[in-house]
Amino acid sequence: MTAEQRLAVSIAAYPDYALFDHWNDGTAVRALERNRWNTVVLQQGSSALDESRVLLREWTKRFDEKVRAAGARTAMYAVWPNASRQFDFDRVNESYTLAATDVNGMLFPVGEAWRAAWRRDANMVLYAPDGLHPSMRGSYVGALVIASMLLERSPIGMPARLTLRSGGSISIPAEDAAILQQAAAEAIEKFGRR
Repeated sequence: MTAEQRLAVSIAAYPDYALFDHWNDGTAVRALERNRWNTVVLQQGSSALDESRVLLREWTKRFDEKVRAAGARTAMYAVWPNASRQFDFDRVNESYTLAATDVNGMLFPVGEAWRAAWRRDANMVLYAPDGLHPSMRGSYVGALVIASMLLERSPIGMPARLTLRSGGSISIPAEDAAILQQAAAEAIEKFGRR
């Protein structure tokens, strides 16, 4: 695999959708039935509450049947809690780990990469101003975790400047990029499931 590796991606994401909303909407299910994928990444909110955990696990299993029928493998994008509920990080990781284990799927421990980044720099801004969505750095470390695991290569040394399909680009300062790459590597080693 070369430094210029690319991942072909497609997305079905809508505001405030849980997995059952995606199922009921049908767009994601139709995409699974019409296309050939290697990996299908599932994600819903933090799922730290008991009832949210139950739904995450139930709908992950249901989606996994379609994912496997399409010849792919399920992967879980383990997110982070709202900034006002940072005490829920452990429960979020536990919910996503259980869902991945239920279907023998991959686990992308992005929320854990955030915590690893904060252990290195407590002032790293990973939340967007709304306290829910990721900042550019929060998105970057998430991309590092996912790309590293899908490409089976270390996040250390991955590019800090990325060109977007839209023609724009993002650039993370080298010092921050190094911290985030180390954080991604730590999270993958401790929590990732391949």
